[in-house]
Amino acid sequence: MKVRDATSADAEAACAVLRASIIELCAADHGNDPVLMERWLANKQPEIVAGWIAQPNGSVLVAVDDGDAILAVGSVTDAGEITMNYVSPHARFRSVSRVLLAALESRAAERGNTACRLHSSETAHRFYLANGYIDDGEPIRKFGMNSGYPMSKRIG
Repeated sequence: MKVRDATSADAEAACAVLRASIIELCAADHGNDPVLMERWLANKQPEIVAGWIAQPNGSVLVAVDDGDAILAVGSVTDAGEITMNYVSPHARFRSVSRVLLAALESRAAERGNTACRLHSSETAHRFYLANGYIDDGEPIRKFGMNSGYPMSKRIG
């Protein structure tokens, strides 16, 4: 497995990973409620993902296997905010998210940041705690769910 910058050619496969991760792995957040899932999935469309990849003020990274199939998708702004870290259901528990998170933090450090911030889902909260993040405020509502945990971590 390796982590690399996403390209516009990755948009469709990256979108598929995002959608599968939300649908299959985030039931603790959406409770399989179709209205909540639709809100969360609304902007997970290939053309929108392509726009995120092309943005000039951040990085979208993908973890890929030896055949270049996308296993996980993450993004970090130049200001150090991690805005995505989604793993394909078939790659879960294989350290893919941990490796991608380290790459996102490294990219944030390269941009001069001394900390990373993020809003964790209920599903990922324990993962981020185990990787050195601390809760940084009260949970917030996101997409109609009470599961957005503001978190931060010193890096570099």
